[in-house]
Amino acid sequence: MSLSPEYLAYPMRRQGMDQDFYAASPMPTRKPVTWPGAKPVAVTLLVNLEWFPITPTDKPFRAPGHMVTPYPDYRHYTAREYGTRVGFYRLLDAFDNVGARVTVAVNSAIAQRYPSVVADILAAGHEIIAHSTDMNGTIDGSLPEEDERQLIRSARDTLTEAMGKAPRGWQSIARSQSWNMPRLLVEEGFDYMCDWVNDDLPYAFSTAAGPILSVPFNHELSDRQMIAVQQQSMDSVAQQIDDALVWLVKEAAQYASGRVLPFTLTPYITGLPYRMDAFEALLARLAASDATWFATAGELADCWKAQS
Repeated sequence: MSLSPEYLAYPMRRQGMDQDFYAASPMPTRKPVTWPGAKPVAVTLLVNLEWFPITPTDKPFRAPGHMVTPYPDYRHYTAREYGTRVGFYRLLDAFDNVGARVTVAVNSAIAQRYPSVVADILAAGHEIIAHSTDMNGTIDGSLPEEDERQLIRSARDTLTEAMGKAPRGWQSIARSQSWNMPRLLVEEGFDYMCDWVNDDLPYAFSTAAGPILSVPFNHELSDRQMIAVQQQSMDSVAQQIDDALVWLVKEAAQYASGRVLPFTLTPYITGLPYRMDAFEALLARLAASDATWFATAGELADCWKAQS
């Protein structure tokens, strides 16, 4: 059976993906990048600080981790709130113990409902990026553009009021975007986003409104995926992060270029007491390594852009 002529005439048949955001860029073709202190690996920790309404919405889709049993679903609701009330403060203490500055992706509802938490993040020197309004604030290609723009603006403006300055970065719920989102983020003042997972290094996006940087956070290297979905222990997670560091150090030498080790954390998952010992030990090993630089997403973006 022969192929249809229409198949061969597909207009986006070319190198790379079927969109115009960026050019194909296989790893061996990259310009080398250098991190401060000539450290081979930037360790970028991102905490998802989220507020789940007790009744989820399914349009455009239900957020991962949302309520699942008949409502009111107090069991899952209070388990998530545990992260805000208790688990997040364990993470803050762990970061402080090793002098790590991290990025916290914050639902703007957190700034409204728990303003002291936002103040504590800033007082500790960490970075805040926008993470939609709350966990009903999902986005995909079915959302009308003006509704999407309003959601982005609402999240940005609420966080700006709480922080005293506008957030520079954005991460979507479930890392889901519409066709319009990169452009809308540029138009609303964001200069980097943390949704696309197709690389280990930052890279530049082109939109009709101007450029935006993609700072990738690997989907697999997250406690939600490794612990909640794959049912691994924190000891197993820590071993895999250790293994990733060893590999990235070797790869940095091979390409004479810096690498990034991202790790996404959820306070109600990692912040439980029986996981904290292994997590703190992991942070201590990362901090003690001569190969690592703890970087926020914004620091990573700035360092990369200065060399691009």
